[in-house]
Amino acid sequence: MAGNATPEGGALLLEAADLGRLYAALHDAGYRVIGPTVRDGAIILDELGSADDLPFGWGVALQPGGYRIRRRYDGMAFGHSAGPQSWKQFLHPPREKVWSARQTADGLEVEAGPEPAPRLAFLGVRPCDLRAIQIQDQVLGRGEHAGSRYAARREGVFIVAVNCIEPGETCFCTSMGTGPQAGPGYDLSLTEMTGEGMHRFLVDVGSLAGADLLAGVPTRPADDATAGQARSAVAEAADRMGRSMPADILHDLMASSHDAARWDDVASRCLTCGNCTMACPTCFCTSVDDVTDLSGEHTERWQSWASCYDLDFSYLHGGPVRSSPRSRYRQWLTHKLGTWHDQFGSSGCVGCGRCIVWCPVGIDLTEEVAALQAEARTEQS
Repeated sequence: MAGNATPEGGALLLEAADLGRLYAALHDAGYRVIGPTVRDGAIILDELGSADDLPFGWGVALQPGGYRIRRRYDGMAFGHSAGPQSWKQFLHPPREKVWSARQTADGLEVEAGPEPAPRLAFLGVRPCDLRAIQIQDQVLGRGEHAGSRYAARREGVFIVAVNCIEPGETCFCTSMGTGPQAGPGYDLSLTEMTGEGMHRFLVDVGSLAGADLLAGVPTRPADDATAGQARSAVAEAADRMGRSMPADILHDLMASSHDAARWDDVASRCLTCGNCTMACPTCFCTSVDDVTDLSGEHTERWQSWASCYDLDFSYLHGGPVRSSPRSRYRQWLTHKLGTWHDQFGSSGCVGCGRCIVWCPVGIDLTEEVAALQAEARTEQS
């Protein structure tokens, strides 16, 4: 039967064979469906042509500075951890035109850059990434930025979250309070269950839009035993995290560690390549470039992602403020874990572990924090 849940109703069951019906409902509602898919030896995020494009039967093996996909034999569609990309690329594009202008006989003619925002459905958002989207909402889409291009893109996004039952080796969302159970902010959330010839999803409804969408999707009410089994699997995943962080002390630790010797140690390894900021789902820094043609009659302004690891990022008249690798790594970590609280009221880290995996030399920020904490204790004793 078709599901008729409301946000106040109980959980539902969706058979994996009907996942295509969920995709079709999103597509028929006018959404471009974005989700994970296998390409070029990685699980990336891209527009899906159908539910068959999901990475059924693929997982990942993660380590500091290492990533590879691996075969799974349970056929799970979402049996993988965070990949090289995050959802921010669709809301906060790596490069976009802000405006263009050309000289005409009647004067300067200016055109706005971005096209109207498409309706996007995000299928397969991990709890840590759901929290990352909410952090970027606060930074780029509220207050004085309420009318921003980000806000226009974000307004129509439909989110299907997926709870984690198998954390990756570099994940630490539990200690950051961002997973493995999805918090508020989704329209629908799925918990995948397999075994003994069974492959289905427990579906929780988080919004009226989610309930309306399920009206045309075959679901049935979940019995207490099945719902309990799914929720227990998510709860057990919290005890199997590959990493942890002392989230409650991070703000004060970063504030008191400005002169720590550990910064020299990490600086000797850091390439200041900026991979961590590009992979991070919450980093938001940008630069702006103005370009003209040879005639001087046409000009454009482009906004691109930038990184605090770039030497020119802190350039003021006379030179960069942060000229050493030590100062640039310290800037990134203390902002992400410390002064982000002062600016936005929360940590800028969601525990996804991408910065660990995609660092070419395998720098692990959880190890760096532990070393800073140990150094602080030594100084206090």
